[in-house]
Amino acid sequence: MLRNITIINAKLPGYRESQKIVIDEQGIIKDIESMGAKVSPDSKQNYYDAEGDWISLGGVDLQINGGLGLAFTDLQEKHISTLHKICQFLWQEGIDSFLPTLVTTSVENIKRSLSVIDKFMRIQRQESLETSQILGVHLEGPFLNHERKGAHPAQYLLTPSVEAIEWLLGDYSHLVKIITFAPELETTDEVIPYLCSRGIVVSLGHSQATAQDAKKAFKLGASMVTHAYNAMPSLHHRKPGLLGEAMINSHVYCGLIADGNHVCTTMIELLLRGSLYERGVFLVSDALAPIGLEDGVYPWDDRQIEVKKGTARLANGTLAGTTLPLLMGVKNLVKWQLCSLGIAIALATESPRKAINLPGISSGQPAHLLHWHWDEENNQVSWKRI
Repeated sequence: MLRNITIINAKLPGYRESQKIVIDEQGIIKDIESMGAKVSPDSKQNYYDAEGDWISLGGVDLQINGGLGLAFTDLQEKHISTLHKICQFLWQEGIDSFLPTLVTTSVENIKRSLSVIDKFMRIQRQESLETSQILGVHLEGPFLNHERKGAHPAQYLLTPSVEAIEWLLGDYSHLVKIITFAPELETTDEVIPYLCSRGIVVSLGHSQATAQDAKKAFKLGASMVTHAYNAMPSLHHRKPGLLGEAMINSHVYCGLIADGNHVCTTMIELLLRGSLYERGVFLVSDALAPIGLEDGVYPWDDRQIEVKKGTARLANGTLAGTTLPLLMGVKNLVKWQLCSLGIAIALATESPRKAINLPGISSGQPAHLLHWHWDEENNQVSWKRI
């Protein structure tokens, strides 16, 4: 962490001009001021010259299913040390914080994983290490539509109700920050308001919802879409579906996997344009347990997945996820010329924070910062922690 230093000549997501970032002796951003014209460092003061490059907070991954071979649905007490290693690995990958994502599995497994994450978060709060922080949990299932389950095991899917959610979460509802939910499965109109009243972001996904279903869910309080395009009806000029309704709603955020396999570049550009770029879209990795490991065949619940060039599939070819880190999505968007580097950075650092009501880069935030450089001649993006 930078301390007692001023960063000059920096571009920041959300700011029009070059900025100066003043960081105090505690490593906290004290002030952000417009630079005006580019200036040279004064040797009498402690400066870091960004030389016109981009500076951002680290990434926030709101959907990641495991790491270093460990799926978060398989967590046990003995895995506390592995969680530390995963957090350190993600820190090295530019991730400030993340939501361990629990995909559909048995209620027993979900409860056990929640208890381990709860214990680990209490340990993290007592430490002062520079490492990626767990913010809570993204529960991706089990309240999903059988017709859009994807790689989720059908035998563990449940019908949503307030009673079922209370039974599932038990004493750990405070841990859950996002829950992916198929809104067409319940008819009482009680589940979404119940979740929102407990501070849980409701994300629509793995769903057959029509535009009318989605519109109703958004009015009830849902505010997110899980991995846009994937596991939902396709966009159609007479049947816009869940995603079409989300794209015209300024209060809804859509997660996006920018690995080149989950969504083609044309449809990514359509989503970005339709959602006014930085408003309403954020990148997720959706990375599976083998992230950080080499390509190969790995266990996944009682099945196996094969990882090739960062893409994971079941034996029948069903797309299960990816093993590419979040910030690879930033590089991809620029490489594919779908948006500017500044917008791509914001989609991985600022937008996910906004989606769960966390502050972006601003006064009072810890100076855990990334320095981004774009080699325009070769269209290559790189980053480093500073």
